[in-house]
Amino acid sequence: MSAQPKIAVKTRLPTTPFPLNTERKPIRTERLIIRPFSEDDLDGIHSLRTQPEVMKYTAVGRIDANKEETGVFMARFMPPNDVQTYNNIITLASTGELIGVGGGTSRPESVFGWPEIGYLFKKEYWGQGYATEFLKAWLNDWWTLPRSEIETQVDGQSVNGVGEVPEMITAFIEESNTGSRRVLEKAGFREFKQWSEPDSRDGYGRQVTLVGFVLSSPDSKS
Repeated sequence: MSAQPKIAVKTRLPTTPFPLNTERKPIRTERLIIRPFSEDDLDGIHSLRTQPEVMKYTAVGRIDANKEETGVFMARFMPPNDVQTYNNIITLASTGELIGVGGGTSRPESVFGWPEIGYLFKKEYWGQGYATEFLKAWLNDWWTLPRSEIETQVDGQSVNGVGEVPEMITAFIEESNTGSRRVLEKAGFREFKQWSEPDSRDGYGRQVTLVGFVLSSPDSKS
Protein backbone atom coordinates (compact mmCIF):
# COMPACT_ATOMS: atom_id res chain seq x y z
CA MET A 1 0.00 0.00 0.00
CA SER A 2 1.45 3.35 -0.99
CA ALA A 3 1.97 5.96 1.70
CA GLN A 4 -1.02 8.14 2.47
CA PRO A 5 -0.48 11.72 3.77
CA LYS A 6 -1.45 11.95 7.43
CA ILE A 7 -2.37 14.84 9.72
CA ALA A 8 -2.61 15.01 13.51
CA VAL A 9 -6.14 15.17 14.94
CA LYS A 10 -8.02 14.81 18.21
CA THR A 11 -11.04 12.51 18.12
CA ARG A 12 -12.87 9.66 19.87
CA LEU A 13 -12.32 5.99 19.04
CA PRO A 14 -13.31 2.66 20.58
CA THR A 15 -11.34 1.92 23.71
CA THR A 16 -8.79 -0.83 23.22
CA PRO A 17 -8.12 -3.60 23.94
CA PHE A 18 -11.46 -4.79 22.55
CA PRO A 19 -13.56 -7.23 24.58
CA LEU A 20 -12.45 -10.85 24.38
CA ASN A 21 -14.30 -13.09 21.93
CA THR A 22 -15.74 -14.94 24.93
CA GLU A 23 -17.25 -11.69 26.22
CA ARG A 24 -18.94 -10.63 22.98
CA LYS A 25 -22.63 -11.26 22.48
CA PRO A 26 -23.91 -12.36 19.07
CA ILE A 27 -25.55 -9.72 16.90
CA ARG A 28 -28.90 -10.93 15.54
CA THR A 29 -30.73 -9.60 12.50
CA GLU A 30 -33.76 -10.84 10.60
CA ARG A 31 -31.69 -13.39 8.66
CA LEU A 32 -28.24 -13.46 10.27
CA ILE A 33 -26.35 -14.29 13.43
CA ILE A 34 -23.08 -12.37 13.62
CA ARG A 35 -20.80 -13.90 16.25
CA PRO A 36 -17.14 -14.19 17.31
CA PHE A 37 -14.69 -16.60 15.69
CA SER A 38 -14.37 -20.16 17.00
CA GLU A 39 -11.88 -22.95 16.30
CA ASP A 40 -14.84 -24.96 14.99
CA ASP A 41 -15.17 -22.51 12.06
CA LEU A 42 -12.10 -23.77 10.18
CA ASP A 43 -13.99 -25.87 7.63
CA GLY A 44 -16.56 -23.14 6.96
CA ILE A 45 -13.96 -20.42 6.52
CA HIS A 46 -11.85 -22.66 4.30
CA SER A 47 -14.90 -23.24 2.09
CA LEU A 48 -15.35 -19.46 1.86
CA ARG A 49 -11.69 -18.74 1.15
CA THR A 50 -11.40 -21.36 -1.60
CA GLN A 51 -13.93 -19.64 -3.85
CA PRO A 52 -11.91 -17.74 -6.50
CA GLU A 53 -14.67 -15.18 -7.01
CA VAL A 54 -14.58 -14.33 -3.28
CA MET A 55 -10.81 -14.08 -3.03
CA LYS A 56 -10.34 -12.02 -6.20
CA TYR A 57 -10.58 -8.70 -4.36
CA THR A 58 -8.69 -9.68 -1.20
CA ALA A 59 -5.13 -8.63 -0.36
CA VAL A 60 -3.72 -11.96 -1.59
CA GLY A 61 -5.94 -12.20 -4.68
CA ARG A 62 -6.05 -16.02 -4.68
CA ILE A 63 -7.67 -18.90 -2.82
CA ASP A 64 -6.07 -20.40 0.27
CA ALA A 65 -3.71 -23.21 -0.67
CA ASN A 66 -4.76 -25.44 2.24
CA LYS A 67 -6.43 -25.42 5.66
CA GLU A 68 -3.16 -24.42 7.29
CA GLU A 69 -3.26 -21.14 5.39
CA THR A 70 -6.89 -20.65 6.41
CA GLY A 71 -5.83 -21.27 10.00
CA VAL A 72 -3.27 -18.49 9.74
CA PHE A 73 -6.04 -16.13 8.59
CA MET A 74 -8.27 -17.22 11.46
CA ALA A 75 -5.52 -16.71 14.03
CA ARG A 76 -5.69 -12.95 13.41
CA PHE A 77 -9.12 -12.93 15.10
CA MET A 78 -8.64 -15.64 17.74
CA PRO A 79 -7.10 -15.31 21.24
CA PRO A 80 -4.79 -13.60 22.01
CA ASN A 81 -5.30 -11.43 18.91
CA ASP A 82 -9.04 -10.96 19.46
CA VAL A 83 -8.38 -7.95 21.70
CA GLN A 84 -6.86 -6.08 18.74
CA THR A 85 -9.66 -6.73 16.24
CA TYR A 86 -13.46 -6.65 16.14
CA ASN A 87 -14.23 -9.28 13.53
CA ASN A 88 -17.02 -11.79 13.26
CA ILE A 89 -18.35 -14.94 11.67
CA ILE A 90 -21.57 -14.39 9.69
CA THR A 91 -24.07 -17.25 9.71
CA LEU A 92 -27.63 -17.81 8.54
CA ALA A 93 -30.04 -17.60 11.47
CA SER A 94 -32.20 -20.31 9.91
CA THR A 95 -29.54 -23.00 9.43
CA GLY A 96 -26.34 -21.85 11.15
CA GLU A 97 -24.42 -22.08 7.87
CA LEU A 98 -21.29 -19.93 7.75
CA ILE A 99 -21.75 -17.60 4.78
CA GLY A 100 -19.18 -14.89 5.47
CA VAL A 101 -16.76 -13.06 7.72
CA GLY A 102 -16.47 -9.36 8.44
CA GLY A 103 -15.53 -6.67 10.89
CA GLY A 104 -13.10 -3.98 11.89
CA THR A 105 -9.32 -3.75 11.77
CA SER A 106 -7.33 -1.89 14.39
CA ARG A 107 -5.70 1.40 13.42
CA PRO A 108 -2.04 0.28 13.24
CA GLU A 109 -2.98 -2.01 10.34
CA SER A 110 -5.33 0.40 8.57
CA VAL A 111 -4.68 2.43 5.44
CA PHE A 112 -6.12 5.76 6.51
CA GLY A 113 -5.32 5.85 10.23
CA TRP A 114 -8.96 5.25 11.15
CA PRO A 115 -10.51 1.89 12.03
CA GLU A 116 -11.29 0.02 8.84
CA ILE A 117 -14.02 -2.46 7.93
CA GLY A 118 -13.98 -5.34 5.48
CA TYR A 119 -16.08 -8.41 4.69
CA LEU A 120 -16.27 -11.55 2.55
CA PHE A 121 -19.38 -13.51 1.56
CA LYS A 122 -19.79 -16.82 -0.25
CA LYS A 123 -20.61 -16.20 -3.92
CA GLU A 124 -23.95 -18.02 -3.72
CA TYR A 125 -25.18 -15.37 -1.26
CA TRP A 126 -24.22 -12.32 -3.32
CA GLY A 127 -26.92 -9.97 -4.52
CA GLN A 128 -29.43 -10.93 -1.81
CA GLY A 129 -28.83 -8.08 0.63
CA TYR A 130 -26.86 -10.11 3.16
CA ALA A 131 -23.77 -7.88 3.05
CA THR A 132 -25.87 -4.75 3.58
CA GLU A 133 -27.77 -6.44 6.42
CA PHE A 134 -24.50 -7.45 8.06
CA LEU A 135 -22.81 -4.09 7.64
CA LYS A 136 -25.66 -2.04 9.08
CA ALA A 137 -26.02 -4.37 12.07
CA TRP A 138 -22.27 -4.51 12.71
CA LEU A 139 -22.00 -0.72 12.56
CA ASN A 140 -24.87 -0.31 15.04
CA ASP A 141 -22.92 -2.53 17.43
CA TRP A 142 -19.61 -0.78 16.70
CA TRP A 143 -20.97 2.63 17.67
CA THR A 144 -22.05 1.29 21.10
CA LEU A 145 -18.52 0.27 22.15
CA PRO A 146 -16.90 2.33 24.94
CA ARG A 147 -14.95 5.33 23.60
CA SER A 148 -11.78 7.18 24.57
CA GLU A 149 -10.46 10.61 23.60
CA ILE A 150 -7.21 10.25 21.64
CA GLU A 151 -4.73 12.09 19.46
CA THR A 152 -3.78 10.24 16.28
CA GLN A 153 -2.63 10.56 12.67
CA VAL A 154 -5.22 10.14 9.92
CA ASP A 155 -5.49 10.64 6.18
CA GLY A 156 -5.91 14.37 5.62
CA GLN A 157 -8.55 13.88 2.94
CA SER A 158 -10.79 11.91 5.28
CA VAL A 159 -11.64 14.92 7.46
CA ASN A 160 -12.65 18.54 7.05
CA GLY A 161 -10.05 20.71 8.74
CA VAL A 162 -7.63 19.91 11.55
CA GLY A 163 -7.66 19.83 15.32
CA GLU A 164 -10.68 18.12 16.88
CA VAL A 165 -12.61 16.06 14.32
CA PRO A 166 -15.54 13.62 14.34
CA GLU A 167 -14.85 9.93 14.69
CA MET A 168 -14.71 8.02 11.40
CA ILE A 169 -14.61 4.45 10.15
CA THR A 170 -13.21 3.70 6.70
CA ALA A 171 -13.10 1.09 3.95
CA PHE A 172 -11.35 0.76 0.62
CA ILE A 173 -12.12 -1.31 -2.44
CA GLU A 174 -10.81 -1.90 -5.93
CA GLU A 175 -12.55 0.47 -8.34
CA SER A 176 -14.04 -2.40 -10.33
CA ASN A 177 -15.71 -3.94 -7.26
CA THR A 178 -19.10 -2.39 -7.91
CA GLY A 179 -20.91 -4.79 -5.58
CA SER A 180 -18.96 -3.62 -2.53
CA ARG A 181 -19.39 -0.01 -3.59
CA ARG A 182 -23.16 -0.42 -3.50
CA VAL A 183 -23.02 -2.09 -0.08
CA LEU A 184 -20.90 0.70 1.40
CA GLU A 185 -23.05 3.45 -0.07
CA LYS A 186 -26.25 1.82 1.23
CA ALA A 187 -24.70 1.91 4.71
CA GLY A 188 -23.95 5.64 4.39
CA PHE A 189 -20.27 5.58 3.43
CA ARG A 190 -19.06 8.24 1.00
CA GLU A 191 -16.11 8.11 -1.39
CA PHE A 192 -13.36 10.53 -0.46
CA LYS A 193 -10.37 9.55 -2.59
CA GLN A 194 -9.00 7.42 -5.41
CA TRP A 195 -5.41 6.46 -6.13
CA SER A 196 -3.47 4.01 -8.29
CA GLU A 197 -0.52 1.85 -7.30
CA PRO A 198 1.26 -1.34 -8.40
CA ASP A 199 -0.87 -4.42 -7.66
CA SER A 200 1.08 -6.58 -5.21
CA ARG A 201 -1.22 -9.60 -5.40
CA ASP A 202 0.14 -12.90 -6.66
CA GLY A 203 0.32 -13.02 -10.45
CA TYR A 204 -1.41 -9.71 -11.14
CA GLY A 205 1.54 -7.43 -12.01
CA ARG A 206 -0.37 -4.33 -13.07
CA GLN A 207 -1.58 -0.99 -11.77
CA VAL A 208 -4.73 -1.08 -9.68
CA THR A 209 -7.06 1.81 -8.83
CA LEU A 210 -8.33 1.87 -5.26
CA VAL A 211 -11.19 3.87 -3.78
CA GLY A 212 -11.40 5.07 -0.17
CA PHE A 213 -14.68 5.45 1.71
CA VAL A 214 -15.44 7.08 5.04
CA LEU A 215 -18.41 7.14 7.43
CA SER A 216 -18.84 9.59 10.33
CA SER A 217 -20.15 8.46 13.71
CA PRO A 218 -23.94 8.86 14.14
CA ASP A 219 -23.49 11.66 16.72
CA SER A 220 -21.34 13.67 14.29
CA LYS A 221 -22.72 16.83 12.74
CA SER A 222 -20.55 16.39 9.64
